[in-house]
Amino acid sequence: MIKSFVFATLLVIATSIAAEEPFTIFEGKEGLVPKQPQACVDSSGMVHVAFGVADQVYYCRIDRQICSVPEIAFRVPNMALGMRRGPRIAHSGRAVVVTAIGGDQGKGLDGDVLAYRSLDDGKTWLGPVNVNDVEASAREGLHAMAASSDGAIWCVWLDLRDKGTKLFASKSTDHGATWTKNVLVYRSPEGSVCECCHPSILADNKSVHVLFRNSLGGNRDMYLVSSQDGGVTFGGGTRLGRNHWTLNACPMDGGMLTLNQNGEISTVWRRDRSILIAEANGKSESYLGIGEQPWVAGQGNEFYTVWTSNREGDLLLARSRNSVSEKISTNASFPIVVASLLPERVAYVIWEKRIDRMITIMGKELR
Repeated sequence: MIKSFVFATLLVIATSIAAEEPFTIFEGKEGLVPKQPQACVDSSGMVHVAFGVADQVYYCRIDRQICSVPEIAFRVPNMALGMRRGPRIAHSGRAVVVTAIGGDQGKGLDGDVLAYRSLDDGKTWLGPVNVNDVEASAREGLHAMAASSDGAIWCVWLDLRDKGTKLFASKSTDHGATWTKNVLVYRSPEGSVCECCHPSILADNKSVHVLFRNSLGGNRDMYLVSSQDGGVTFGGGTRLGRNHWTLNACPMDGGMLTLNQNGEISTVWRRDRSILIAEANGKSESYLGIGEQPWVAGQGNEFYTVWTSNREGDLLLARSRNSVSEKISTNASFPIVVASLLPERVAYVIWEKRIDRMITIMGKELR
């Protein structure tokens, strides 16, 4: 068991951001390779960013075209990092909450979802607190987290507490200090969901929605499973899209989901080499382009969707489901996008970029 601690850090305002121009969040150096950036937007429009460097979780803020210097928030022994494994971040309205998966051995031998929280905008961190209630059951290293409009924080992960990979979830109603007894979200009738594709979660008061890749009948299709009673029970799951992806392997590529201003769900994911956006009804889909590792964020009735042409390649952005994509970077991988309407339109895309032989975390404001 990893003991709790408080890690203090001093954040220094450093980088001015030119509107819609790419900017450097963290420059990779020999021995300091940053990976897997994640971000969220709080109710004031502040963007909170977390990423991993070996066993260290870094944190910074973006506020009104100023990006603070990323500082080490805490360390997670043998942290799962890479291929969408890495820290996740959410804001409860009072606290910044960051989760990461680590263990005494790592490398898939053990791993727990560990939650940390900051009540002072990242100056100090409290934790860790275990989210999964069966030791080492999160050793696959893939999880997701989201804040609900009622202040609850939800976490979902690929779980190995018994035979087969399943989806389990937990929530915190006290800003990440404690977590509820784990709830089974989905168990595949064939014994296992797709073993190496990250899940995604979206919560809005009593509604909780989880997007994941399933493994049924030789197909690796995307499914959406939902709860309308605050996570007490979850439905059986709805397959998304019109066609199957027949594949006897794990593509290591999940998807993302978002809400529009009418509370309607849209999902973005990959089938073979196609990036698709689909509604929650499971029947419709729209083609966005060729690539992988897609991510989406809603802003009113608009959508920002990002993906890369290859595992490492051109970073592409579509500003609506019908728009022609635009290239915003080269040598990019694992992009994410966040957006909010309050108090004003705030949207950023953040990604890994290879510069020479180094990885640098980059960002760009979207307007």
